[in-house]
Amino acid sequence: MARELITSWADYQTAIDRLLAIATHHICVYDEDLVTLKLDSRPRLEHIKRLLDAKHGDILRMAVRNASPLRHQHPLLQQLLTTYGHLTAAQETPSQIAHLRDSMIIVDGKHGLIRFERDMPRSKLLIDEADELRPYLARFEEIWTEGGVRITNSVTGL
Repeated sequence: MARELITSWADYQTAIDRLLAIATHHICVYDEDLVTLKLDSRPRLEHIKRLLDAKHGDILRMAVRNASPLRHQHPLLQQLLTTYGHLTAAQETPSQIAHLRDSMIIVDGKHGLIRFERDMPRSKLLIDEADELRPYLARFEEIWTEGGVRITNSVTGL
């Protein structure tokens, strides 16, 4: 069990790498636009792909307030979402919750990185803290069930 206060962007990036490296089953992400998370980098994509190749069910769920960067600036992540569409889901949250300013990554229900303000690195890293993460996981589920527009680069129709 570990708790760590993060106060710099460099430490925030290191914390993301730590979380993805220890992930074994599920990753839930709620963020402004995924830009700061840099999930399109090859090392981070490899961690995500490792989980997806294990095929444990709903592995990756991402809810973003602004999907434009994901649609237009993250081709490798988009390709991964398409290839593993049966194990992943991404959605742009509805406008009624656009005022939320925090961000979170929750891994396996027991590890997480909670950023308090979208424009600042100040956050807390929680490792093996399932009890402390429970309210954040419930909040993610509430955000997820608000719905929104599914993000996909698949073309429907004939």
